[in-house]
Amino acid sequence: MFHLLEKAVLGMAVLRLLSGSIEILAAMLMIKFNQVEKALVINSSLALVGPMILIATTTIGLVGITDKISFTKIIWILLGVACILIGVKSR
Repeated sequence: MFHLLEKAVLGMAVLRLLSGSIEILAAMLMIKFNQVEKALVINSSLALVGPMILIATTTIGLVGITDKISFTKIIWILLGVACILIGVKSR
């Protein structure tokens, strides 16, 4: 009756739930403080969380499929993630 989840999928989902919870908490803090300056500080701190969650979930996913795909494809995926991070890097 019970369908067991893969560990990698469960780990990725938990990280995304954590990320979403942090986002909701940040929104509630912005409303609580009701000041633009503090809201900007809170929003800026979220810029650190997003990429870390992206890297962590991608890493868990890659570890989960390492036996199913070639090393070349793993490199392409890592390069794609690097391109995303470079593309959204603020200056």
